[in-house]
Amino acid sequence: MQNDTVISNILDLIPQRPPMVMVDAFYGMEDGVSQSGLTVTESNIFCQGGVLREPGIVEHIAQSAAARAGYIFKQKNEPVPLGFIGSVDKLKISRLPKVGSQLRTTISVMQEMGGLSLISAKTDDNNGPVAECRMKIFLKID
Repeated sequence: MQNDTVISNILDLIPQRPPMVMVDAFYGMEDGVSQSGLTVTESNIFCQGGVLREPGIVEHIAQSAAARAGYIFKQKNEPVPLGFIGSVDKLKISRLPKVGSQLRTTISVMQEMGGLSLISAKTDDNNGPVAECRMKIFLKID
C-alpha cells in the first residue's frame, strides 16, 4: 500500500467506542483496497488465555471494513454510517494471534450495491496468516 500513513484518530472512522474498538490503525486505501491494523493487548475484551479469540478476529475484520467505509465517507465530508454484519462466509481461521501481535487486515470489495457490500478480507500478523473470509455488510445511510 503506497499510502502507508496512519489516520491519527481511528474513532473518526468507525462508530464503535471502547471497549468494543477492534482496530487501532488505518493505513489507507489504494485502488479500492484498504488496510487496517490492531495490536492485540491483554486488556482486549476478546482476549483470553493470552490469545485473541475467534469472535475478536471476526469483529476486527468487520471494523476494518467499517474503517474503510468511514474513510470514504470522511473524504466526501459525510457522516460515518453505522454498519451491520449480514453474513460471514468461507471463514478460515489459521491460528489465534497472541498478545503483542500486530494484525494487518486487507479489505477488498467484491460487489457494492446501495448500502450493501460484499467484501473479501485477509488478516495477517508478524507470524503469517491469521484469518480470511467474505462478509456481507449493510450500511445504514441516512
